[in-house]
Amino acid sequence: MGKILRETAKPSANSSSASPSSAAPATTSSTSVTETVRGSHQFKITGYSLSKGIGIGKYMASDVFSVGGYDWAIYFYPDGKSVEDNATYVSLFIALASDGTDVRALFELTLLDQSGKERHKVHSHFERTLESGPYTLKYRGSMWGYKRFFKRTALETSDYLKDDCLSVNCSVGVVRSRTEGPKIYTIAIPPSSIGHQFGHLLESRKGSDVNFEVNGEIFSAHKLVLAARSPVFRAQLFGPMKDQNTHCIKVEDMEAPVFKALLHFIYWDSLPDMHELTGLNSKWASTLMAQHLLAAADRYGLERLRLTCEASLCEDVAINTVATTLALAEQHHCFQLKAVCLKFIATSENLRAVMQTDGFEYLKESCPSVLTELLEYVARFTEHSDFMCKHRNEALLDGSDINGRRVKQRL
Repeated sequence: MGKILRETAKPSANSSSASPSSAAPATTSSTSVTETVRGSHQFKITGYSLSKGIGIGKYMASDVFSVGGYDWAIYFYPDGKSVEDNATYVSLFIALASDGTDVRALFELTLLDQSGKERHKVHSHFERTLESGPYTLKYRGSMWGYKRFFKRTALETSDYLKDDCLSVNCSVGVVRSRTEGPKIYTIAIPPSSIGHQFGHLLESRKGSDVNFEVNGEIFSAHKLVLAARSPVFRAQLFGPMKDQNTHCIKVEDMEAPVFKALLHFIYWDSLPDMHELTGLNSKWASTLMAQHLLAAADRYGLERLRLTCEASLCEDVAINTVATTLALAEQHHCFQLKAVCLKFIATSENLRAVMQTDGFEYLKESCPSVLTELLEYVARFTEHSDFMCKHRNEALLDGSDINGRRVKQRL
């Protein structure tokens, strides 16, 4: 083989300075960034005088709230946390309510002055950062706070207690560290458009190979898309017992707008505009559609859609819809939604109103066991047990009630 001849320059007097061994070393850098992710939660304690005598070491807890990727809860001890204090003080703590190891955080507990003078009682860990650093919580249930937060006799004659109510604000700052290196280049990546692409496929009907008849309306779709998204459609279209006539599959017990919304979610992975779909501009129409879609999602094994409807219904609980929603939650195993409905009804005022709705008649007929559970829940968690005793026989199923009218809600 021939050789490639390369012309070389004559060495110069300072050529040694350009050799690899004498070249300047490369310099790199990185930065450690430590910052605080901060959030707060307000906890109102009503009926303070009724909580006295609950017992030393027993507490009232706030709802769980999230800050910095962890869950937290406020614990108030009306009779104090420690036996040695003999209920002289009230205790106040913030606790880690989720799994975590060596979680470093800063805290601030504030008892709010309700006189308007803003003379709040503040215990702040944020102000002592340089002195002691963040507090480390070792495991779930670890606490920071004060066993002797306030002397009870002084608290009960102060401006912090108004209308037998206390208000506590808790701030949490979770400390996080990360290391940043030099960024050589940045390329902007557009968001995924796969949902729009599949959505346009549904709208154009190109390549559709299956039709559904729902309440007199025909919907075209694509077998592979339906099978990929729903295990029920997969079995119906490709399983051993698949439908032989896919030219037109009839869907029973479902309204056409509901099936249309179901297909929209399968292709777009999002809910359609409910007002546009139903032609009704009302909260009730959206709630009704969410109820029907919840049942449809469970029927076709669309878990994300089921959870989406469950979340929507949790936010829109109302007197005229809660009984039907509770029945659906029981029938389709939506335990979080069921708990929200039970809590909403668990006052005598709400229960009186709910019992007058058509949905309550449906609940009595379709879910008698839930009705019994509801009444036990109300009796246990409200102070109106006399009302419950009076109306228990009305609400529980008996010979006269079992023929209660079942309401079929149509869009």
